[in-house]
Amino acid sequence: MFLTLRKLTALVSLTALGAFAWVDKDLAWVESRKNYWAYKKPTRAEVPAVPLGGNVIDAFLDEARRARGLTAAPMAGREILYRRLALDLTGLPPNPGELDRFLADRSTGAYEKAVDRLMATAQYGERWAQRWLDVVRYADTNGYELDLERPHAWRYRDYVVNAFNSGKPYDRFVQEQLAGDELFPGDKDALVATGFHRAGPIHLVGGNQDEEMNRQEVLTEMTSTIGAVFMGLSVGCARCHNHKFDPIPQADYYRLQAVLAATEYKDIPIVSAEEKVRYEAEAKAFKERRGVVEKKIKEIEKPYSSAIKAEKKAKLDPEFLKALEIPKDKRTKEEERLAKEAASQIEATWDEVLARVPDAQKAERALLRKQLHDMDYFAPEVMPSAYAVANMEKAPKSYVLKVGDYKKKLDEVEPAFLMVMGGEQAPREIAGRRSALAKWLTWGAHPLAARVMVNRIWQFRMGTGIVATPNDFGLLGGKPSNQKLLDWMAAVFVDRKWDMRAMDKMIVMSLAYRQDTVNNLANAKIDSDNKYYWRMNKRRLEGEAIRDSVLMATGVLNPRLGGRPVKIPIEQEIYDIIFTEGEPDNLWPVDRNPAEHNRRTLYLLNKRTVRLPMLANFDQPDAMSSCAMRSTSTHALQALTMMNSDFMAAQAKQFSKRMAGECGADQGCRVRRAYKVTLGRAPTAVETRIAVEFFAKQGSWDEFSLALLNRNEFVYIP
Repeated sequence: MFLTLRKLTALVSLTALGAFAWVDKDLAWVESRKNYWAYKKPTRAEVPAVPLGGNVIDAFLDEARRARGLTAAPMAGREILYRRLALDLTGLPPNPGELDRFLADRSTGAYEKAVDRLMATAQYGERWAQRWLDVVRYADTNGYELDLERPHAWRYRDYVVNAFNSGKPYDRFVQEQLAGDELFPGDKDALVATGFHRAGPIHLVGGNQDEEMNRQEVLTEMTSTIGAVFMGLSVGCARCHNHKFDPIPQADYYRLQAVLAATEYKDIPIVSAEEKVRYEAEAKAFKERRGVVEKKIKEIEKPYSSAIKAEKKAKLDPEFLKALEIPKDKRTKEEERLAKEAASQIEATWDEVLARVPDAQKAERALLRKQLHDMDYFAPEVMPSAYAVANMEKAPKSYVLKVGDYKKKLDEVEPAFLMVMGGEQAPREIAGRRSALAKWLTWGAHPLAARVMVNRIWQFRMGTGIVATPNDFGLLGGKPSNQKLLDWMAAVFVDRKWDMRAMDKMIVMSLAYRQDTVNNLANAKIDSDNKYYWRMNKRRLEGEAIRDSVLMATGVLNPRLGGRPVKIPIEQEIYDIIFTEGEPDNLWPVDRNPAEHNRRTLYLLNKRTVRLPMLANFDQPDAMSSCAMRSTSTHALQALTMMNSDFMAAQAKQFSKRMAGECGADQGCRVRRAYKVTLGRAPTAVETRIAVEFFAKQGSWDEFSLALLNRNEFVYIP
């Protein structure tokens, strides 16, 4: 059997990479499995007949349905369709005025104009950003025990919003996130985009650290995420052994990891030299002012903390006491260890000290603590920096690790890409490795990059992916329900210069998207999962969109875009679970501007270990791993949140106030307006009668408002 030139090139390259004994058996194994559909370049099938009023998407779907005896559902009504569009494209219910204008426009292009108008709003990018941030596992904190905040991470979130709003091509979007610092030097947005590599959790804790182990954790995070997000492959399964199902040898995993091995996390200032001097001067002056107050607090505490330390020191074991009394510069390594442990044992904790401070001094101390918190709230802005990555000066060597253990190094490997997709060698030089990866992924003939993103767009709009497992196109993932359609769309995506908005529009313009959600028993017997899209899937809004829709309906949504994450009031029981080793009197400094509490949920501080109850109850992911598609659970806590939470009670009152302001004492007007604002339609005759009877029995407008905001119709995309 003769090797093709491409295969021979790959073999020669891999031999040069130091794969040693891995090469022959790995290449043969990969060759035996590479005929799977996902590893072949997408090709355009001949387009079937396009149904009247539809597009190419409908042609492929219609062909698949007819072959199985399925019939398409009728078109949704115009009110339903506009509500669907608004919720889908912006994550917010339709503005009643815009809905009325759409209903009044009977021209042929009315629907397309509505699509273009909604896609042109800033909310379109916010809606897409929430989905993308799920996939890249973004949060504003590190996760794990300390779960420290990341003061500059939000700029990556804003970058994503702006990327979708500006129509950034997907290939550029990928390149900036993987290697913006290398490919587009001097471009601040591209530098910020590399925050992609740092979006996930990182295990930062106090105490002695195994730096090599920590570094390996970081590389594992980066490698696995790139595989899932951009290739839809579970490459992380090859960390400890050859992938059990997909043609990804363990050596391949570490070659890919070697591409990233010379990359380090780095906060990089994005200001001029003059601005940097100003920020540093302001920070220094603030530190000095703050230090004056801290000194006063320490003076109050000193006699009591000294007494506690003395008491603890007296109880130390002799070996610890002896080590502690030896001068630092004369201690052996063992004495250093003992002295460090002794110092931690005799430390006076804040609660021990506070227990001994007399009430009068305790009150004085509390005032000083409040002064500190006030100073912190109005502290000068931290020097603007990109939460980014950079290249190291020297690249560490990369090895295949036995069972993924960094202490068990096997053969050395050099940077390269997956053999199943060519196995090309990446540059050995430090600069350029990530650039090569970015260009390899956005190479027009890459078999997975376009397919994976097109499938994500489809899944976002249609409720399920053509491949039902958006992060896994491998052998254990779902098989395409319509591969011809998926491949056609992937090929068109590349031909149209990776235009994400164009693909999005193509989907929402299709007849398939515009179908009703009505069930058909005959169809359901053939295709109960609706794999062939004979009707539209009814989808519940995510927790973030539910909260945003409530704020929109009550008229208090703050539309301000971007900026630092906002902390809103939280329940005491949630506050109590925030971990700290320090004094817990300012763990969650709420924004003092009430208008900020009504920002879109995208802009609220997303803390990995402390999720807001409404979001957690409605299936917000924990941001510890990539979430390709949120689960949709149904349980009692959801009803309790929507009916009994302080947030919903306050918003119901606000909604009543809005209706009174718009209609005065006219009960009929208020009922009609309430339905139009919340559900995008007029009340039915039955609903009107029920409302009249409710108010006749002294029902309150607050209760009526709360009931409307709890309608299934309000929290579902129709």
